[in-house]
Amino acid sequence: MNSVLPSTNPSIRDRASTLETDEIDLGALIHTLWRGKWWISFTTALAVLAGGYYAFVAAVPTYTAGSVVMLENRQENVANLESVMSGLSGDQATINTEVEVIRSRGLIEKLVNELDLIADPEFNPTLRPAPAISIGIAINFVTELIKGPLPEDPAKSEREILDTTINNVLDSLRISNVRQSYVFKITAVTEGTKKSADITNTLAELYILEQLDVKFEATKKATEWLTSRVGELQVALEEADVAVKEFSTNTKLVSPEILIALNRQLKDLRDRYSSAETSTVLARDLVAGLKAAKISGDIASMEKVADDSILSRIYKQIENGASGARDTFSERFDQIIERAEASHKRIDNQKLALQRSIAAIETQIENQSVELIKLRQLQREAEASRLIYEFFLGRLKETSVQQGTQQADSRIISRAVVPVKASAPRKSMVLVLAAMLGLLVGAAMILLREMRQTGIRTADQLEKLTGMTVIGQIPMIPARRRSNVLKYLVDKPNSAAAEAIRNLRTSLLLSDIDNPPKVFMSTSSLPGEGKTTQSLALAQNMAGLGQKVLLIEGDIRRRVFNEYFDIKEKRGLLAVLSGAAELKDVVTHVDELGADVLIGEKSATNAADIFSSQKFRDFLKASRKAYDAIIIDTPPVLIVPDSRVIGQSVDAIIYTVKWDSTSRVQVREGLRMFETVNLRIAGLVLSQINPKQMKHYGYGGEYGAYGAYGSKYYHD
Repeated sequence: MNSVLPSTNPSIRDRASTLETDEIDLGALIHTLWRGKWWISFTTALAVLAGGYYAFVAAVPTYTAGSVVMLENRQENVANLESVMSGLSGDQATINTEVEVIRSRGLIEKLVNELDLIADPEFNPTLRPAPAISIGIAINFVTELIKGPLPEDPAKSEREILDTTINNVLDSLRISNVRQSYVFKITAVTEGTKKSADITNTLAELYILEQLDVKFEATKKATEWLTSRVGELQVALEEADVAVKEFSTNTKLVSPEILIALNRQLKDLRDRYSSAETSTVLARDLVAGLKAAKISGDIASMEKVADDSILSRIYKQIENGASGARDTFSERFDQIIERAEASHKRIDNQKLALQRSIAAIETQIENQSVELIKLRQLQREAEASRLIYEFFLGRLKETSVQQGTQQADSRIISRAVVPVKASAPRKSMVLVLAAMLGLLVGAAMILLREMRQTGIRTADQLEKLTGMTVIGQIPMIPARRRSNVLKYLVDKPNSAAAEAIRNLRTSLLLSDIDNPPKVFMSTSSLPGEGKTTQSLALAQNMAGLGQKVLLIEGDIRRRVFNEYFDIKEKRGLLAVLSGAAELKDVVTHVDELGADVLIGEKSATNAADIFSSQKFRDFLKASRKAYDAIIIDTPPVLIVPDSRVIGQSVDAIIYTVKWDSTSRVQVREGLRMFETVNLRIAGLVLSQINPKQMKHYGYGGEYGAYGAYGSKYYHD
């Protein structure tokens, strides 16, 4: 019976996850590229041939000529409107601007007209002869066949032809600035030697003339504008002077100095008013104290509050008992109260007078300040108008004097010379780049093919994917029909396929020497992976050892044994399980196979239920006594559950994977299905290996059975 998986065993999914990482295996990458070395060599050779044809035959040689222009760096003074006459600033923005000026369509149009490039077929495509065969002609021909004749293209206008020529000239030009300098390089690449030199020299000359034309035009416009502006400013200055005089005549402002004196007087009055307020408070408090003391009738308090020497003398007389002194004290105290009230009233009157004076001076100061501010504003406006007028008048005189003395901001420091050899194509560079492109394309195709490949090509890949041992690698048996498979194995006992089956048999029998397995089950992920052929070949091989072998058709849903054997008996496995027949009565001994075959039968009962029954287990138990080896061919595990049910009653499970066909996901999922029911796989078999394809993929040298060494041992 199949042993239960230990609980410490990692699952197929866990083992696969540990093997599949995001790291790039550089060794595997190089190995993959090395396997595709012949294809990479082919693409490289093809690319080099194509590059050589282009460089030596197809490519039109072009010639490069260049002139050098230097920018005159005169710093601009923006404070005095010298931009009309001065040179350029020379900063990076200015340099970049000048590069674009040289490339401007207006300047290139002048170049085209100057050299009559519109008559050159290199730049004017309308002058080129039409090719005998082209992609466009082919497309038009097919379109005419489908939709009928196409309307004729309208003739291009002169402007369209000129614009096309300008575009082509621009494409042939390169204008660049030498870093950390004021130098421009104008380079032309054309099909003519003298043409390239003429284009660069003419463009440099036109660029300098363009600068002079711009300056002449700017000077003319500046003179006209300055003349008009000076007249406007003169009128504005006169109006500002008249406004100052009229305001000075009509204002009440005497002078700024008097306004300052008024501010000082206002400050003095405010100080006096503040002192008066303090005195008012003291006087009011004194009157209130005197009246409070009088109401109390306490002469001692009255004497103390009054603080009067005469009253103090009378108070002493009262203390000495003088007659009539108290009346005198009262009279004197009333006088003191009257005097205090009079003082308080006088101070209040002073405050009112000070308030009126302060208000009057504040009004006077406010009026004087407004008039002074307005006067100064008018004076400033008049002064500003005068300065602007004098400034523009001076610029007008300078511009008038300097008109006609402008110089260009650039000069030619190196004229282009006629090139003596072509600059392109660079044949050696084309060949090198073509070889590199061929290498990259070939490598990319090899890697793309490898990435798209989901099947398994080597036992090593299968073991790394599953973490299980591959116990057999069986090549494809060259038999067009299934019925010929057995004949091939009989006729070719020394073939690679026969030897592979022997290796599989040996691995199975030696997998457990103490308790060699007796009941084997063959299954796979999907149909068509070679498990049935493998079961048949394994049965024949074991029978060749003199063992009594029983081959059972466990796939009773499809029943494909009739394609391998000519068995007329319709009864089989179900008849034995139902008790309708004995095993010895329904098995068929196939002489070529050397073993007994028990076919399956069609049943209305679900196959999984049949194999789950006790009768099936009893049947296998009885068969163990009658046979040395029992091989059960079961359905694919991913299709139906039959193989997982049968696996509970066998000693060894052989899991077949079709070479370069079964995907990694399907293999992992199939093995996981067995893990879910705690069944251990005895070993994996890589079947239907194509030796020629192995060599094509580059594995033939590593796996000798399918490489050059196999022919010395195997005879197909």
